[in-house]
Amino acid sequence: MVSARQATDDYSAVFFIEGNEVARQMRASEFGAFLDGYVGLSDLAETDVKAVLVEVGGDLLVRSLVFFRIWFDEEGRADSSWNVPIEELARKGAKGPNMGGGAIRLVCRSLCPDPQYASELWDPDMTPGNNHFQLIRKAVKANALKFRLVEPEEENIPVLRAGEQDSALDDESRTGADRARLAQLIREQRLRIKTLQSVHRDMLTEVQREHRLEIRALSNEIGDLEQKCERQSLNNEQLKQRLAERNQQYLTMQEQMASGGAVKERGDANVTAELVLLREQLDRKQRELEHRDEKLVALEQEVHELRHREPMENTVLRHLKTELVFLVAYHPGVGHLTLPYDQIETYFSNPTAYAAERCGMNEPAYLQWLAHYENPVCQHGSGSDAPCGEPLLRVSQPAEFRPGVDDRCENHQPEK
Repeated sequence: MVSARQATDDYSAVFFIEGNEVARQMRASEFGAFLDGYVGLSDLAETDVKAVLVEVGGDLLVRSLVFFRIWFDEEGRADSSWNVPIEELARKGAKGPNMGGGAIRLVCRSLCPDPQYASELWDPDMTPGNNHFQLIRKAVKANALKFRLVEPEEENIPVLRAGEQDSALDDESRTGADRARLAQLIREQRLRIKTLQSVHRDMLTEVQREHRLEIRALSNEIGDLEQKCERQSLNNEQLKQRLAERNQQYLTMQEQMASGGAVKERGDANVTAELVLLREQLDRKQRELEHRDEKLVALEQEVHELRHREPMENTVLRHLKTELVFLVAYHPGVGHLTLPYDQIETYFSNPTAYAAERCGMNEPAYLQWLAHYENPVCQHGSGSDAPCGEPLLRVSQPAEFRPGVDDRCENHQPEK
């Protein structure tokens, strides 16, 4: 018969999660072999895996969960520098949802007992139809790892048979059970709020990153088109100059022919042939010039359309314009700014100047206040001497800051 201690040791497993399914299950001892580098998983090469340490009791009910990440290199071997003590974290976990055996011990990014490991963890999804806790519970119940069920030992518990006492005990028991269920529900809702906040932060960061990349790509595209337009304009000017020279040559030849009279009659045939050739060249150059003008107009129209075109469906810029997604920036002295769609390019061209304008200041004055805000010490100094450095009271509002006064200590205040 398996002892309770042996059952606890044997009933530690690691689940790999992909989307809304458990992609792979293994006992904790097998996972240790992956960490030691003895074996690799080729199908997980260069993959950041979401995994869960699952500890269950002898009754095959979940006792604790640790949601962690681990990287597999190009050979499918676990990252050798990974050193998250998941078993130790599991023992320190906060109270989580009830998965059949009472409130579990839960460790995730939003509920990490040791903040230094929070970046190595991830938050479970608790939305209906995509609940990771229900997914893990079903996988444990299926018992694909063949854990042995330990039957609980029966205990003889004396029962009070007095009618009034039994009724009072039942009422008290129901009240306690109701309180326990209410406390469990509150913990689950708090956990869900924390995970949703974490997901929102991740989505906002990703949207901002994609938006920066899109703006950079569009700026590069517009810059290339502007360079093309400049080159086309230069070529057109050169062609116009050549055409003017050809016209002048043609007029000069006509004058020479008119003034030559009878003396040049013998060269009429040659002159006519050359004149026809020049006319053909002139017509060809004229057609080239018209073609270049058409290309220049098309390029200018394309630049105009790129600057004013509507964003494509299901893109970040489209969501920003229709206000399905909001871009929020933070600057000291201004706080959180929700950027309108038509001001996004202005903001990213110079965020500091944008924040200074929102404060009603120019950029140099805002930067001078920002230096004081980030390091409120006396800046008095003469020549090559270091600043005084005496700590000062921070002026939290940019408009209230007085250069040369609020950044000086009492000993270095200007004379009135």
